[in-house]
Amino acid sequence: MGTTASQLGKADLSEYQELTFLTKQEILLAHKRFTELLPKEEKNSTNARVPMTKILTLPELKSNPFKERICLVFSTTNPNDGSFSFDDFLDFLSAFSDSATLEIKSHYAFRIFDFDNDGTLSCGDLEKLVDCLTYESEDSRLTTEEMRQLITNILEESDIDKDGTVNLSEFQHVISRSPDFVSSFKIVL
Repeated sequence: MGTTASQLGKADLSEYQELTFLTKQEILLAHKRFTELLPKEEKNSTNARVPMTKILTLPELKSNPFKERICLVFSTTNPNDGSFSFDDFLDFLSAFSDSATLEIKSHYAFRIFDFDNDGTLSCGDLEKLVDCLTYESEDSRLTTEEMRQLITNILEESDIDKDGTVNLSEFQHVISRSPDFVSSFKIVL
C-alpha cells in the first residue's frame, strides 16, 4: 500500500477499510499512534518501521505474556526483528479487533502459539504456551510431572487425528467450543 508515515490519503484509507476489520476512525487513530511510535528519522519515510521495543510499550501489549511472539508473527518484512510497518500494525490491530472473525482470531492465535513455526502445536510449543501463562515465579512454575499431565490432557482433548500434535483445524475446532476465546483475544483502540 506504501503510504508515507506522515500522511494517509483517501485512497489508502479506503483500501485499508476494505482489507481490515477496522473503521475509518480506527484506522486514522492507528495511523496517529503508529506515527507517534516512529523514530524521528523515519517519520517521513515510505518504508517506516517501528522497532519491536517501541511496539512493546503499547499499553495493550505491556502485560501480555505473548507480546514478543505477537510482534514476530505480525512483522512481515523482517519477522526476526519484530518491527512493524504501518500495514503490519493495521493487521495486528485488525486481528485483535472486536469485528475480526473467529477464524481470523484463531488463525493468529495458532501462529502465536506455534513457537517453532512448523505449522503444528507440538509438545514443545504446548510447554512454552503453558509456561507463558503460568510462570511468574519459581513457586508458580509447574513441576515436570504436572506439565506432562497437562500436555497429555491438552492433546487428548485437541489432537483429533492422534498424531501427537495439534494442527490449525484441530485448534480451531477446540476454539469454536470456547465462547470466551473471542472476547479475550482483542485490543481496543
